[in-house]
Amino acid sequence: MPSRRQELAFTGLQADVAIRSGPEDLGTGFSATEDAGYRPIVRRLLRIVVRVAAGWLTVVLLLMIAYRFVNPPASMLMLQQWLFGQKIVNTWVPIEKISPNIIRAVIASEDSRFCEHHGVDFEALMGAVTEAGTARGASTISMQVVKNLFLWSSRSYVRKAVEMPLTLVMEMLWPKRRIMEVYLNIAEWGPGIFGIEAAAQFRFHKPASGLSAGEASRLAVALPNPRVRNPVKPGPGMQRLARIVQMRMRLASADRTSCVLPRRRN
Repeated sequence: MPSRRQELAFTGLQADVAIRSGPEDLGTGFSATEDAGYRPIVRRLLRIVVRVAAGWLTVVLLLMIAYRFVNPPASMLMLQQWLFGQKIVNTWVPIEKISPNIIRAVIASEDSRFCEHHGVDFEALMGAVTEAGTARGASTISMQVVKNLFLWSSRSYVRKAVEMPLTLVMEMLWPKRRIMEVYLNIAEWGPGIFGIEAAAQFRFHKPASGLSAGEASRLAVALPNPRVRNPVKPGPGMQRLARIVQMRMRLASADRTSCVLPRRRN
């Protein structure tokens, strides 16, 4: 039997239930109170991200509506290069003053179904993913306009996921002729050389309205790698590609360009 003195000694000792570790706290290093403290911060950050994304999307849609009627002063690609110290040369020219040869060459080289699809060529896109396991390639002229005007240039599935719905919206707002006009005026044809007028003047010392079929085909072939391919001094591979483009230009039916160029009268 414990003595009276021992009973008094144990009477003042009580278990503190608050410091007992529950199963959820074992091995985590964080208490439930600490974990609950992070949740408001995470929710706040998510709200900020959603608001920024919604604001950016609103600006893009408003610009898209405006650019249906107003010529864009610059593209995201131009701004990106300008910020890194690249001198930008760009002269806007209306589509009426652009040679039909370059329009036919670009469609033959870059997007043969331009007049048929609604911004995204899903057949070509699925083929590119199936064959290469990546989203490289299969970018239509409409998708390139959206990318160059509003998005970043690096290849990724995230960019494609943003690019495609914006392209579908643009196709609903802009006619094909306007899409082609903007594309030819913002496309890169060399370091700091943007737009077909600047390219024609720099490469061939003539206006865009005077480009021949041969010059147009070489310019079109240079588009995928404009910083390396020189349409004035094409190598054997580039010459071969230009001949293929010229052949496609001759054989293509009027339907291929009818959404941009008026049909020829017989």
